[in-house]
Amino acid sequence: MRKAGCLVLLIGLAAIAVLFGVVQSWGGSGPAPRTLTVQIKDGTTLGGAAKQLAAAGAVPSATRFRIYARLFGSGEPIKTGEYRLPAHISQSDILKLLQGGKTLQRLVVVPEGYPSVMVHDALMKADGLTGSVAVPVEGSILPDSYAFQRGDTRASVVARMQQAMRGYLAAAWAKRKPGIAVSTPEQAIILASIVEKETGKPSERRTVAAVYGNRLKRGMPLQADPTVIYPITKGRPLGRRILRSELQAKNGYNTYASPGLPVGPIANPGRASIDAVLDPGSSQALYFVADGTGGHVFADTLAQHNANVQKWYAIRKARGEM
Repeated sequence: MRKAGCLVLLIGLAAIAVLFGVVQSWGGSGPAPRTLTVQIKDGTTLGGAAKQLAAAGAVPSATRFRIYARLFGSGEPIKTGEYRLPAHISQSDILKLLQGGKTLQRLVVVPEGYPSVMVHDALMKADGLTGSVAVPVEGSILPDSYAFQRGDTRASVVARMQQAMRGYLAAAWAKRKPGIAVSTPEQAIILASIVEKETGKPSERRTVAAVYGNRLKRGMPLQADPTVIYPITKGRPLGRRILRSELQAKNGYNTYASPGLPVGPIANPGRASIDAVLDPGSSQALYFVADGTGGHVFADTLAQHNANVQKWYAIRKARGEM
């Protein structure tokens, strides 16, 4: 009897040890020595995912992971997508990650006012995208952050960017203020691209839009420096002062040399600049110049503007810029 009791005790202790080992293997540190990524494709089963995880070194055994998942997991299906697995993540946490669908977020970020050549640069540099794509049509991209998964094509991301712009522009145009200076959505994008490049100060956008609207209605040239730069660099920074010959060049974009709007946008304007053009501020101003603080000072008359320009020159001289 005593021997039988000892045997039962030993079996019980062995069972506890095995159970402890299983629990420790399932919930303890995993074998991954560094952060790993795995791509779970559509239609992948738990068994298929287990094989991928074992091949990547995230779990010690595909068979054991599948068995443990059945025993200890919630029973929820795994979700497709790309996952980032931290170093030494437990098998339990891996299953929770795959079932929760918290996939790795890859983004292409398009800041407001980005020209299309720089959108193209960002797309071509984006790790995980496939295929090539032409430089998008200027003004066709809505600035935003666009998520994608590894293997997506660059063309598909551009299509989403352009669809976002079409959708936003259509909705904004439908709510436009009566009597604005532009008569088509295409003209709105052109003017919004100029407003975008002329000020980065949110509080000024509607006033800058009003100035350009006032000038358009009076038949005055817009005289926007960014329109002079665009044909030279396609929207990239110029890196120097504009030359007199460039101010006189007639190329369809230069709004010093020709009245009215340029022949096309000079950047991809953001939502706020589009809104500003379609609902400009109530201002009679026709001029503006930098005020030395990152903003601008506005004037209704040329005399006021000339006085403001002299103040700006004085600021630049004090800074040693002239």
